[in-house]
Amino acid sequence: MLMETSPVCALVDSFGRRVSYLRLSVTDRCDLRCVYCMSERMTFMSRREILSLDELERVARAFIRIGVRKIRITGGEPLVRKGVIDLFRSLSACLQDGSLQELTLTTNGTHLAQHARDLALSGVRRVNISLDTLDPHRYATLTRGGSLTTVFEGIDAAQDAGLAVKINTVALRGNTEDEIDDLIHFAHHRGTGLTLIETMPLGETGEDRLDQYLPLDRLRRRIEARWSLTDIGLRTGGPARYAKVDETGGVIGFITPLTHNFCENCNRVRVTAAGVLHTCLGQNDAADLKSAMRASADNTVLLETIAHALKHKPKGHDFVLDRASVPQIKRHMSATVG
Repeated sequence: MLMETSPVCALVDSFGRRVSYLRLSVTDRCDLRCVYCMSERMTFMSRREILSLDELERVARAFIRIGVRKIRITGGEPLVRKGVIDLFRSLSACLQDGSLQELTLTTNGTHLAQHARDLALSGVRRVNISLDTLDPHRYATLTRGGSLTTVFEGIDAAQDAGLAVKINTVALRGNTEDEIDDLIHFAHHRGTGLTLIETMPLGETGEDRLDQYLPLDRLRRRIEARWSLTDIGLRTGGPARYAKVDETGGVIGFITPLTHNFCENCNRVRVTAAGVLHTCLGQNDAADLKSAMRASADNTVLLETIAHALKHKPKGHDFVLDRASVPQIKRHMSATVG
């Protein structure tokens, strides 16, 4: 049993995997409607359903106390959450005292120009920016109305503030094959990494995911027709496997939830903006941390709830993608913690 007064201990699940990485969502809302992530007409949680900034900090500090060393703030789009920079400032104290090794952010980049400097001052050293195309018209189509210019401005602002940038690209059939050489050149010319991600069957989006799905082993063969790749042992705490592009000296990551399951080394859990703990992205497991926090002024119930959830962390996900299947997970990626 984990008690508030217990010493710091490691989070280890029943399969012996140590959990050291928390993805913490601050909102399910987003200013874009990407075709692989959301439906065009989304219903978001009400303000009363989501955790306050103080509660989000309390969750983060509880996980830090019991062994989490890396926290990624996510959404939805985290930078649309009012006051979110205050959360980064509060958690920066954990970076300063050494109890937290890294505080990072995943963003679509549309608000990054406004916040990059404050993020850097709060101890953030790197950010992941979602960018699936370099074509303004295609970007507007994929995001259902977004402006690519604002993302480019966000990338510039992040790098000007001293933040390391990694580009995250969801591989989409009929899109990514055409642009992959340009994406590699764009990222590596700017000194950023590039990570490619297979689309996942999470939530109804109004689009046929099988039509969107591009296996990364197929895309890698397309890349190797132009570039020389050398696999490397780089690890950044997530599920990506990395290769160096010999011609540029830059790095490409491959995240393959469908073609090559990476669950055996999973070190991650997710907490939604509503305070729901998911120990697996591709399963329906859930633990109510919001109720646990509000049940007691101290963290005894909260820590016990986390410990119980970790004991039942699934061995892995069971994603299936075919025309006969519906999304196994009804919640959207924006609500699951991207």
